[in-house]
Amino acid sequence: MKTFGLKASLLLIAILVFTDCLNVEGQVCHPSGKIRGKKPPPGECNQGNDSDCCKEGKLYTTYKCSPTVSSHSKAYLTLNGFEKDEDGGAPSECDNHYHSDDTPVVALSTGWYNKGSRCLNNITISANGRSVVAMVVDECDSTMGCDSDHDYQPPCTNNIIDASRAVWKALGVPHDQWGGLDITWTDA
Repeated sequence: MKTFGLKASLLLIAILVFTDCLNVEGQVCHPSGKIRGKKPPPGECNQGNDSDCCKEGKLYTTYKCSPTVSSHSKAYLTLNGFEKDEDGGAPSECDNHYHSDDTPVVALSTGWYNKGSRCLNNITISANGRSVVAMVVDECDSTMGCDSDHDYQPPCTNNIIDASRAVWKALGVPHDQWGGLDITWTDA
């Protein structure tokens, strides 16, 4: 009788762990809408760090959410400038300051940014067999774009971590491969 109870308990625990893993990985963030691209005025779209400019008439998907955060959240790392006059545009949302690109700082997609709840907190980014701790200083807006406030760049997708060059260096990514990389991350 004790053996049956132990087996039943272990089975129940295994089912709970398995369904919890499915729950984290299975939650889907659906698009919230679309915006139509506008042609940027001459010289108004900063294409530093290989940033894209909005294209006239193109529809861009927007999101108010991001995938669920877990101990190994999958994301796409992009390169961003956080200094004045770089492709990041305005000062950072969290503190209204610019930041050195030699400091490990990031902007998170709207859902992960979560109305600033991660502002000035650290996250751990892992890729390429290495990890780096970076501070969240900005939002990579997934709800808006193609306007002067967003440097005439399209909205971010819902799984972006937009990182300074210090993050790319710390991850040991060769300079000629900077720009886009599959990573995992978690709150530090």
